[in-house]
Parts: sequence; C-alpha cells; structure tokens
Amino acid sequence: MSAHHHSHDHAAEPPASVGAAFGIAITLNLGFVVAEALAGLIGGSLALLADAGHNLSDVLALVLAWGASHLSARPPSARFTYGLKGSSILAALANAALLWVALGAILIETLRRLAHPALPDARLMIAVAAAGIFVNGASAVLFARGRKRDLNLRAAFQHLVGDAAVSAGVVAAGVAVTLTGRAWIDPVTSLVITAIIGAGSWALLRDSVTMALAGVPAGIDEGGVRALIAAQPGVAAVHDLHIWAMSTTETALTAHLVMPTGHPSDAFLHDLAHELAHDFAIGHATFQVETDHGHDCALHPEEVV
Repeated sequence: MSAHHHSHDHAAEPPASVGAAFGIAITLNLGFVVAEALAGLIGGSLALLADAGHNLSDVLALVLAWGASHLSARPPSARFTYGLKGSSILAALANAALLWVALGAILIETLRRLAHPALPDARLMIAVAAAGIFVNGASAVLFARGRKRDLNLRAAFQHLVGDAAVSAGVVAAGVAVTLTGRAWIDPVTSLVITAIIGAGSWALLRDSVTMALAGVPAGIDEGGVRALIAAQPGVAAVHDLHIWAMSTTETALTAHLVMPTGHPSDAFLHDLAHELAHDFAIGHATFQVETDHGHDCALHPEEVV
C-alpha cells in the first residue's frame, strides 16, 4: 500500500484591501461607540447606552476577525504544519458567539424597558441613531463583496448590518415616540429587531460550529465528491473520505482509492485534484492508493476514523 498526493494552489495572503477595510471599519465604529455612549449619558437614554455596548462587542469582533486574517497568512512551521489557518475558524466561532451574547444583552434590556417604560430624549435618539446607520452601513459595504467567500468576512458583514438595522429601528422608534408620546414603542421596536437579527445570524453560528468540528463545509456535497472520485478510470472503490475546512476560505480532502489495475500516473492525480478544485472549491486534496484487494485497509469501514 503506497500513498500518492497532490496539493492544489493554496489561497494567497489576504489582499491589502481587506486589511484596510478592517482598519477603517474599526476606527469608524470605535469613534461611534464613544459618541453614542456620551449621548446616552447626556440624554438619559438607556437604549442608546445598550446599543453602544452592542456596538462595542462588534468592534471586538472586527478586531478578532482582522487578527485572524493576518494569522491565517503565516507560513507553515514544524509545529503548525497547516500554518495558523485555523485561527480564522476560531475567530468566526468567537464572532458568532459575541453576536448572540450582544443579542442577549439587548433582549434583557428590552424586556426591562417593557416592564418599566420611560420616555427617552427622542430627538437625540434620532440624531445619534441616524449617524449609526451611516457608520455601520458604510462599514458593511467594505465587507459586502468578500462575505460570499470567507465566513470571517461574512461574520463582520452581519455584525455591521445588524448594527445598522438596530440604528434604523431606533430612528423609527424615536419618530414614533415623538409623534405619539408612547414610551413602549421603543422597547417593542427593539424586540422585533432583535428577533430578526437572531434569525438571520443562526446560519453563521451553525456554519462556524460545523467548521470548528471539522465538518464538511456548507455548500460542499459529500455525496457528489464521493461520486466524482469513484467515477474516475481505474477506481474500484473509495473509502476513508474526509472533507474539512482548513480555514474559512480553504477546504482539504483525504481519501483512499482502491485501484486494482495499479498506481495511476501523476497526471491522473493532478486532473482529479483539478476537478475537485473546480467543481467543489477543494484546494488541498491528498489521495492514498491501494492496489491489493487481499489486504484490507485498517481504515476501510466507514465508521473507522
């Protein structure tokens, strides 16, 4: 039993534009957190203070994602043979957790306000929240393009869109309070926004946990991958197939190929790796070839890992 492998091209170092996007977004949002907290203290608005705390958690999430993007670009070492690519998965998981913690904090504050309604300074609410829509919306645009290929960027995008939505809700609530004088409008609006953000962020949490547990990344059909490999000329069977995320942008695969007719050529391995990269975005494929049916592989049963 002998092993053959082929490594496809790996993802390049994150472009400078990504680092610039993180830098701009962190600077804008940190400045807004300070301004919003001061406005909340001056105007006696607990809603603004709660939102400032939520925005602060998002700044921390952006810092985590930015740090992970740099760590992921570091080269492999004798200890970390994949480099530190997995740090992007840890950051995505931490960001998903932070988002839900922030939602929980907002929910608690919302329920408290429902029980004890108080009229806030509506004009100040509207002015500060309107600025929040601009700051968070502009920051989200910086990550809109990359969110489809990188779970970390998707997490940053969802945090910022969520903040913009909360700010829009605060503006609407401020206008409604001004027109009606009813204090309960503010917490009810917050409750609706929290539910919407929670529903939208569930996929982020699910995908982050899946990656952290070395599950097959979302969007990759394990059955389709197995069928493609099994259909190759000379392949009698496929077992010990594993597909997992090396980072939030790169996927790896290992598989044992039973080929009774003998070892394939390097061209065969190259073409198979190319097909996996093209059809399933699997950029790092490793194959072990087995030619002797008389000696079963120790990892042959699918339940053995």
